[in-house]
Amino acid sequence: MNAKLYPLLVKTVVSTLQSIFEGGHYADKAIQFSLKSNPKAGARDRSFIAETTYEMVRWWRLLWFLKGEEPTTKESSLWGLVGVYWVTKGNDLPDWKEFQGLDAKVILGRKKAAQQQVSIKESVPDWLTKLASSELGADKWAEEVAAMNKEANVFLRTNTLKTSKEQLIQSLQSQGVKAYSIPEIPTCIGIEERVNLFRLDIFKKGWFEMQDAGSQSIGDYLDVQPGMRVIDACAGAGGKTLQLAALMQNKGRIISMDIEEWKLEELKRRTKRAGVGIVETKAIKGTKTIKRLAETADRLLLDVPCSGLGVLKRNPDAKWKLDKTFIDRIRVTQQEILEYYPRMLKKGGLMVYATCSILPSENTNQVKAFLEKNPDFELLKEEQLYPSQGMYDGFYMALIKKN
Repeated sequence: MNAKLYPLLVKTVVSTLQSIFEGGHYADKAIQFSLKSNPKAGARDRSFIAETTYEMVRWWRLLWFLKGEEPTTKESSLWGLVGVYWVTKGNDLPDWKEFQGLDAKVILGRKKAAQQQVSIKESVPDWLTKLASSELGADKWAEEVAAMNKEANVFLRTNTLKTSKEQLIQSLQSQGVKAYSIPEIPTCIGIEERVNLFRLDIFKKGWFEMQDAGSQSIGDYLDVQPGMRVIDACAGAGGKTLQLAALMQNKGRIISMDIEEWKLEELKRRTKRAGVGIVETKAIKGTKTIKRLAETADRLLLDVPCSGLGVLKRNPDAKWKLDKTFIDRIRVTQQEILEYYPRMLKKGGLMVYATCSILPSENTNQVKAFLEKNPDFELLKEEQLYPSQGMYDGFYMALIKKN
């Protein structure tokens, strides 16, 4: 390959990496900021900045191993790291002073040596490989982490309150967007090439939302019906709330709850665009908020905070910001939610416990412990989606009935 490298673009990538690893910013937000700071950059340049940054974050540990250095955010070292990445993509290095000392043969030789150790080969911290291997088995973890190092697919959820799946695909295709149906999920559409979908008029009209295929499966799992009273108890910015509203044909009531009020404000904006009129937002102010809603919900969605280990494909920087202590803490949070929140469900009602994790300790083990303490609840079905299944990220969902 003889692709060309431009100093200004490399400089932007380096400053974005510093923002992520030194400033602690989320990768997507840091990239967004860099692109906004370079308004004159063309589509190809913007694509280079976004893709190179994401891929370097994804392969951070491996790239430093190939460079033969310990990770740092020092500018000169990061320029060299971009050079290492450039070599791994099969390109020749330009004769720049920043790349002096880099030898393509040495780099590619180290790449062969890296294959011997999963943590280096797949570019993850040692503690994570140890933890995930102990829960999933070493071979299963190796399979899943390899799948999570592939680029994430782009999926949309059709807003059936405003359009149909077929109509949305036709409209996207008429605007040059390569869209295709995902038959397994009624409202899901895949996008072949990355484009700025948010600029489209049909997005502003509320015809679709960005939502992963596996995430859409969780909404379907809850089996909501028009006219029901539904509580989305860990709603966040409300992607699943909007999906539930569409499944309910905008009839009934959804109470969307979260401990973060700013997320609920974002949800209010999204409901307007989506044409949803059945949502009431409620900030959780301790257990009193839960008690006041005791036995009022026909359906309850607990899309609980989790490690996010199933969605590293989309959030590669998370693996460098997570630690074992955080995962231990999040398991306690999950247990507390399962202890208090299910009391909002009516007798005969259904709830879904869901995570975007692949660890049994956050999933089946939590549900099993809950059912042992609460004999009036029964597990109807559960499903674990794995990144290695190709289309999906990693999601878990359990459908539980209150008798």
